[in-house]
Amino acid sequence: MINLELIRTDPDAVKRAAHAKRVDIDIDHLVELDREVRRSTEQLDTLRHGLKQASKQVGAGGEGRQVAKELGDRVRAAEQANRELRARFDALLARVPNILAPEVPEGDDDRDNLEVRTWSTPRTFDFPVRDHLELMLGLGMVNLDGPRKFAGGRSYALTGPGALLELAVLRYALDTVVGRGFTPVIPPVIVREQALFGTGFFPGSREETYQLPADDLYLVGTSEVGLVAMHSDSILAEEQLPLRYAGWSTCFRREAGAAGRDSRGLYRVHQFTKVEQVVICHADPAVSEREHYGLLDNSETILQGLGLPYRVALACSGETGLGQYRKHEVETWMPGRDSYSETHSCSTLLDFQARRSRIRYRAGARNEFAFTLNNTAVASPRILVAIVENYQNADGSVTVPEVLRPYLNGLEVITR
Repeated sequence: MINLELIRTDPDAVKRAAHAKRVDIDIDHLVELDREVRRSTEQLDTLRHGLKQASKQVGAGGEGRQVAKELGDRVRAAEQANRELRARFDALLARVPNILAPEVPEGDDDRDNLEVRTWSTPRTFDFPVRDHLELMLGLGMVNLDGPRKFAGGRSYALTGPGALLELAVLRYALDTVVGRGFTPVIPPVIVREQALFGTGFFPGSREETYQLPADDLYLVGTSEVGLVAMHSDSILAEEQLPLRYAGWSTCFRREAGAAGRDSRGLYRVHQFTKVEQVVICHADPAVSEREHYGLLDNSETILQGLGLPYRVALACSGETGLGQYRKHEVETWMPGRDSYSETHSCSTLLDFQARRSRIRYRAGARNEFAFTLNNTAVASPRILVAIVENYQNADGSVTVPEVLRPYLNGLEVITR
């Protein structure tokens, strides 16, 4: 949710952002609804004041009972009309996209993203390249058939060295960001609807979200939801900022409509584990920008430590989500796909989430909405795809990246 004053004073800027993000929304209608809500509220306040005055006269023994009754009926009707008008306005306002950073290129999809840099050169193999699924099945790192009997498509079980490798890479990522001042958190993964609305996932991503209808609860697709929601309806002390969190959680996504090569193996699954970085900071664009590139550097440091070639791209407008002001995507080289593929997404949201979640901080004599940011530290099993494919050997074994060996009791090579 963006600042309503921006919509009132510069609707054209909001229209440009909506057009650039390919969001179909009628801003002129929203502006008119805003006027109607304000007129309706003024009329309601006038009626309430009249009812209050009439009620005083009745209480004092006056003869205004009929007037008070009629005014009461009018107030109730006006309240109902005002509620309905506000509901229409709020529903439309919730779909208004955030503005974009000036440097964001306009485009439709990831083909229009702007490459910023690459790191390292993809390995050249002198033997036929296996993909991660062939490697992991051959090494007893994953079981697909068993889980899919009782849990359905895209289910899997990491087994033996696969399970240990996931724990190792997650702990390595967590240790890296904690070493840079982030507080580790294991937040709830079952949340109320308001947490998903507050972080901007609702109403737009309902089809991607698993619901627990008996309890009116939902499973999160990222620990970002819980980390931000922890501070909803709060006023923070200014000296608390910035808050920097590293959230470890299981995540769930329906992946509705995803198909093709992404559905093979472990690249795109319904359940995964992630270490997510979240920052809540001062409402200062310069501070927010500095935090953004700090989050990005953390992820690049993790990938460099793993020795995985990657590239960083500035997402174009069509790839920048509803609440995002700026987004960089980090894509890691995956030999089995013969391409760079997304493993990290670094986002600045300004006060979009804070307004929806009502997260403020004391700034002198007034309260300000905070700014929020997030970025993946590492997500598994997708990162395992990159590791096993880049570190595969001709005999089907996989060399363990050096930084992970201390987490695996010194194991250097995964063999059958």
